[in-house]
Amino acid sequence: MNIEHIALWSRDIEALKGFYCHYFDASANEKYTNQKKGFSSYFLSFGTGARLEIMQNANIPDNKNSVAEQYLGLIHFAISLGSEKKVDELTATLSADGFSVLDGPRTTGDGYYESLVLDPEGNRIELTV
Repeated sequence: MNIEHIALWSRDIEALKGFYCHYFDASANEKYTNQKKGFSSYFLSFGTGARLEIMQNANIPDNKNSVAEQYLGLIHFAISLGSEKKVDELTATLSADGFSVLDGPRTTGDGYYESLVLDPEGNRIELTV
């Protein structure tokens, strides 16, 4: 078994698609739209592993959790970049481009080299080797 995809609700799927395609070399499928339900989505692929589905529907309320605090449920997903140097470089690039870096880069107590950043919608992404 493996995780096939993770889905995120978004206020602006075009901006979110652009973020993941630009910074993570994701490729997007054709946009799916269901006019009757007011729903649209993209599946983003990263070469190997699970895909990311970004979805939009104007009827979905904002998340009331703080992006800076921990809470129950899905809290982050990790993207492996392949080296500590790439983690450092992408973290610096995202920071310079105005995206929030919550932690790192650092080596954790269990040996992971990682940083924690926010995408444009406040979703936590762990950048790791």
